[in-house]
Formats: sequence, C-alpha cells, structure tokens
Amino acid sequence: MSKLLDVNLSCEISERIHSKATKCFDNAYQAALLSEEYTYVQGFLVLGKGACTIVEYSWLELEDKIIDPTLPHLNFDTQELYYFPAQSLSVKQLKAVIEESQEDYPEDDPLPIYGAAPYEYYGDLMLGGVDYLRAYQAAEAKCQELAGTDPHSLN
Repeated sequence: MSKLLDVNLSCEISERIHSKATKCFDNAYQAALLSEEYTYVQGFLVLGKGACTIVEYSWLELEDKIIDPTLPHLNFDTQELYYFPAQSLSVKQLKAVIEESQEDYPEDDPLPIYGAAPYEYYGDLMLGGVDYLRAYQAAEAKCQELAGTDPHSLN
C-alpha cells in the first residue's frame, strides 16, 4: 500500500512554518519539529506525466499519509506527484543528526542527510547509499511508465 498525500494538512503545515519554494529539506525539517509523531523522509519526487522530472526531495510521513510542506509551491496537479522514499528518520533521530552536524561542521548545511560514510556515487547526481540508488531507480521506472516506455527495452 502506498501512502496518500494529505493536501489539506500539507498546506496547513506549509503556512504554519512559512515554507519556501526551493527549500524542501528545510521545510520538512521545520515541519518535523512540530510533532514527535512525524517521520522525516528523504528520497525522490517525480513531477509530471510523460516527460517527467525527478528531483531529490524531502517530506514527512504520519501513519499512512504523506505530508509535503513544500506542496503549495509546486505547480503540479497532486495526481502528477509520486514520492519515492530512500531514508526515514524519527524526529528524535533527525534532531540528533542535525545537532551533531552543526557541532562538527558548523559552516556546512546539515541537510540533506545521507547516513553513514562512505557514500556511494551513482551517475552524476548526488551522494547516497544503496537505498538512494534503489529509490532513484524506482523513480526512473515511474517516469518510463508514465512516458509509456518499456524500461526493459532500453538495454
């Protein structure tokens, strides 16, 4: 069962934290601080149909819901958004990682979080481990499905 996007809660939280259009990681972090019940998630978002776009992204989850505090800034129909999680952190874990990152590397932005080193590179995209690779491949497969392309015919 895939989780459903809660549009109303996403918009409500976006307004509460004054989310910014190009700051999905910061938006999700600020929103996560509102409740210990949330799970902070990083992965990929597929935008659109046909010629879609894959972006590294962050959102929250609560039980069977996706809460996207950046949603009001996306210019896509919610039926054209597909979320592919790579990594999930409880609010407690998230706070601990951010605190440690700020102590160890105060000049660097602590988000996004990639887990333990060493990281694996894939393509020319970004850092991440095997979970990131799998999430990215799932997002690519979704784009191919939306475009009507058989992913096995590309080899």
